[in-house]
Parts: sequence; C-alpha cells; structure tokens
Amino acid sequence: MNDSRGHGELLPATAAVWVFLSFAFAYFFSALVRGVTATLAPSFSAELGLNAADLGLLAGAYFLGFASTQLPLGSALDRFGPRRVLVVFLGAAVLGCAAFAMARNFASLTLARALIGVGVSACLMAPLTTFRRRFTAVAQMRANSWMLMAGSSGMVASTLPVQWLLPLIGWRGLFWAIAGCIGLAMLAILQLVPRDAPVRVAAGPSAAGGYAEVWSHPTFLRFAPMGFFHYGGLIAVQSLWAGPWLVQVCGWTPARAAQGLFAINMAMLLSFMAWGVLVPRLYARGWTAQRLIARGVPVSLVALSLAVLLGAQASAWVWVVFCAGCSVVALSQPAIGLAFRAELAGRALSAFNLVVFLGVFVVQWGIGLVIDLLRASGWSTLSAYRGAIALLACCCTLAYVWFLRRDESAVPHKTVSSH
Repeated sequence: MNDSRGHGELLPATAAVWVFLSFAFAYFFSALVRGVTATLAPSFSAELGLNAADLGLLAGAYFLGFASTQLPLGSALDRFGPRRVLVVFLGAAVLGCAAFAMARNFASLTLARALIGVGVSACLMAPLTTFRRRFTAVAQMRANSWMLMAGSSGMVASTLPVQWLLPLIGWRGLFWAIAGCIGLAMLAILQLVPRDAPVRVAAGPSAAGGYAEVWSHPTFLRFAPMGFFHYGGLIAVQSLWAGPWLVQVCGWTPARAAQGLFAINMAMLLSFMAWGVLVPRLYARGWTAQRLIARGVPVSLVALSLAVLLGAQASAWVWVVFCAGCSVVALSQPAIGLAFRAELAGRALSAFNLVVFLGVFVVQWGIGLVIDLLRASGWSTLSAYRGAIALLACCCTLAYVWFLRRDESAVPHKTVSSH
C-alpha cells in the first residue's frame, strides 16, 4: 500500500507501537470522561436536583461539543496533520475539565462539559488519520479495533474505579485528576508521534469540494443512518442510559449499578480486543466490514427487543448483549477511511464521526425527553423507559434495513487497492 506518499512513509513496527500507545493513552481519558456521567448521574441528581431530560442534556452536551468540531477538524487534520491538531485540541480538554471541576450550577456544568467534548473530539480521528497514512490496510483494521479497546478500558475505569474514588476525592477532584492526565497525554504525543509531513494541498475541484465528495460517496451514504442511530445509540446507552435503567427500572442501588456498568464496559473491551485479533484472519478469508456488520447487527436488535419485553427483568446482561452486538458497527470507521484516497481521509473520517456524535446527542437527549413526556402523560417509570427504548429499537431497525437495501451501490472493500 503506497498511497501514503506525501503524508509520511509507513512506520516500522516498533515506532508504530509507540505511536499507537501514545494515542491510546489520550483516547483512554477521552472515553473515561465520556462515560463517567452514567456513574455520576445519582450524585448529580441528588446535588443539583436534575430530572431525566436534564441528565440527558448534561451528558449530551459533551457530544454536541464533540460534533460541532468535526467538519473543521477533518480539514485541519488533512491540512496541518494529526499530531499538531490533537495537541491543540487536548489543551481545550484540560481547560474544560478544570472548568467542570469548578462549576457551581447546571448551566456552568453543561457549558464545561461541552468544552470537554470539543477538546477530546480529535482523540480518535487524529489516530485514525495517522493510521490511514502510515499503517497498512490490515494494520489499520487491527489498530482501529484496539483503539476502541483502549476507549472501552476508559469506559470500564469510569464505573467501579470511579465509584471507589468518589468518597476519597469527590467528583470535582476526579475532574482535576483527569485534567492532569490529559496534560501528560499531550506530552507523550509530542515526544512519541513523528512530526507531520508537509501537506501539499491539491488544486482543482477535489480540494475545494472534498466534503461534497464525502457526503455523496456510496459507502458513506450506506453507513450514515446506522452510524447515527445504531452507533450513536450504543454510545448513548453505554455512556448514560444503562445506569439510570439499572437504578430506576431494575431497582438496583447506585453501587450495584456501577458493577453492572463495569460488566457492560468489560464486554465492550473484550469485544474490541476480539475484533483486533479476528479481523485480519476474517479479511484473509474474504470477509468485509459490510458483511460482518450485516451478520452481527441483528444481535443488538434482539437485545433491544428483550429490554422492551422483559422490562425490570432486563438487567445488565441485556445491555452487555446489546453493546457487544453493536461493537461490530465500529468496523464502519476504517471501512470508510479506506474507501477514500489518503488526502481525504481526515475529512471522510470526521464527517462520519459527525454523523455518529450528532446521533449520540439526539438519542441521549431524546431518550430523556421521551421518558419525561411519557411520565407526564401518566405512564409509570417502567413503561416510560420501555417506550423510549422501543422507539430506539424502531430507528435502529430502519437504519439496518437501509444498510441492507443499499448493498448493490456500496463500494467493495477491495477497491482500496486501486487508490
């Protein structure tokens, strides 16, 4: 694979490992701060008197801030390079964590969380852009899965470990500690990631209309609805609504719910670890991301249906199945990156990330709005939660049908060899 010319040569194995680890360290804390709202939801509700819609907005502010940067981020990654862009963005994340730790009311918490979302919004796109330019095609698939495994480790750390730390340092002290760790990640990236090669911006329509090419690409169009509802729904549930479901629907204590969230995030970690091991072997046997997603997604749809049908009996195990089943959708990110030439990789990946995180914001806040609306209409808490999850299941099913029906127009994975 030699389409990385002009963007840096392929990295030798040892250097690639250090590059991966430095990026993974930053992404770990990006995921931790994303998922910690589910663990802290009882504390926020008790201290600030937040309702379901407020919790959804507070958690969703991260994703709104995250999504707001994706289009300029993609252009910046292609023009200035992942290393420089990521370090600048992480500086904003440090400021956001400090502001969150000092916030005294709901409005300031929400604004600070949005700033955190802006700051960590390059933590996956910058590595994926680097992998697209400096790793082989199979190594990209493996590195993508293992980056998501690092993120799942952060989600795991946001559950029981955070629950154990709260009595010692409180949630404000926790965010001061996260700010310090993100600062260390900035130093690691500056030391371990090679400087970005000079970028020669191409002339002509492809340079000016890069995003137009991305939005109209068959592979992008095929994955977009699933990215919005299914991938977005996965993150919305994993980072917030699994926690309130376990407490308010199943009747679990916050401490027991933290154990359930730990199990959910461990399942995600193991799923991404497995994809990192299996993907190269499956690709060697002719499997593609499209085929794997088509086979794997129904597992998560069954899990959503079980949650609606079983109600209070649908405890953490149902969400383990849902999240593990959804993990296959993560293969869409490197598949989209490989569908475009290297000089458009940052824009293609960031555009898809925009779709995903707009989906997270809409689903995360939308579930809270639906729950409050149904409660106000006289529904019980159990019925309101079931109604909200049923709506999510319908949207995910429609997105999956769209994905299947556009099979003929999708760009085969093998076209990457012609770039």
